[in-house]
Amino acid sequence: MEKPQLSIIAPLYNEAEAFPHLVERLSKLMDSLSLTLEVVLVDDGSRDTTALMMRQLALLDKRYHCVFLSRNHGHQLALTAGLAAARGTEAVFVIDGDLQDPPELLPDFYKLYQQGYDVVYAVRRKRKENIIKRSGYFLFYRLLKSISYIQIPLDSGDFALISRRVVDVMNQMPEESRFLRGMRSWVGFKQTGYEYERSERIAGESKYYLKQLFNLAYNGIFNFSEFPIKFMTRAGGVSIGIALIYFATVIIKRLFYADIIEGFTALLFVIILFSGVQLMALGIIGEYVLRIFFQSKGRPLYIVKEAIVEGKIEKPQNRETAKPQN
Repeated sequence: MEKPQLSIIAPLYNEAEAFPHLVERLSKLMDSLSLTLEVVLVDDGSRDTTALMMRQLALLDKRYHCVFLSRNHGHQLALTAGLAAARGTEAVFVIDGDLQDPPELLPDFYKLYQQGYDVVYAVRRKRKENIIKRSGYFLFYRLLKSISYIQIPLDSGDFALISRRVVDVMNQMPEESRFLRGMRSWVGFKQTGYEYERSERIAGESKYYLKQLFNLAYNGIFNFSEFPIKFMTRAGGVSIGIALIYFATVIIKRLFYADIIEGFTALLFVIILFSGVQLMALGIIGEYVLRIFFQSKGRPLYIVKEAIVEGKIEKPQNRETAKPQN
C-alpha cells in the first residue's frame, strides 16, 4: 500500500463507549476527502474492550493502523508512540479519542498547512469543563507563558496538524518527562493558531484526573522554564536580607533599649521562614534531580506489545525501537 499523505493519531484509554462514535466520524471524514489518509489508534493499556474493538476494526479496514502498548504509559507517551508509528508523508493530525477535538476540522487545518505553516495548533475559544478545571487551565497557561523561555501559545493543547519534518524532529527528542505541546513549540518553524470551540465528551469519563493534570503541569514548568531555580535564588537573597534586617534590629534594640528582650514569637517566625525556604528549595531541586534520574536510566519511553498495519499483525522484536534516537 502506498504511504498515506496524512496520518490521524488518537490515543485511547478505556474509551469503549466513545469508540464507535470515533470510528464513524473518522471513516466519514476519510471518505469525504480526496487525500490518502491513515488513522493511527494507540491503545494505552486499556482495561475495557477498547483494544478488542481496535483489533477487529484494523483487521477489517486497512486504513486503521493500531498500536497496542504493553501497559498504561500515560497520554503523552501514547501520543509519542503514535507519532513514531505515523507514516503520513505530509503531516500528522493529532486528536483526542473522546471527540472533544472535532476531526472534521482537518480540512481547515490542511488549508493552513498548504499556505506554508508547519504547525497548525488549535486554540480553545470556549471549554465545556467545570469551573474549577476551566480556572485551573486558564491560570496554568498564563503562568507557563509568563515564565517559559520559549513562546508557548495560550489555551492550546495537543490538538494540532504537524508537518512531517516537525514530527521527525520530535521523534528524535529523547525526553522522558514529555510535554508535547512545549516540544512542538520549541522545534520552531512557521506556526499558527486556529480558534475553535471545544466540545463535550461524546461518551464516558475523562481519564485526566487531578494527579495527571498536575504531572503534566509540572512537566511543562520544569521542562520549559528556568524560573523555579531562579526563583529560589531570589528567595534566598530575600531571606538573607530579612535575616540581616532582623539581626540589625536586635543589635540596635540591645544597644539603645537594653530592657527590651526579643520574644519567642519573633524567633519562631524566623525559624519557620528559613525552614520553609530551605524545604521549598530542596523540593524544587528534587524535581530536577528526579527528571535527571529517570532520563539517565535510558529505558525505552514505552513498549509496543503488538501492532496491526494494513490488516497484518506485527509483534515488535526489538524493544529499543520504542526509544527515540539521540
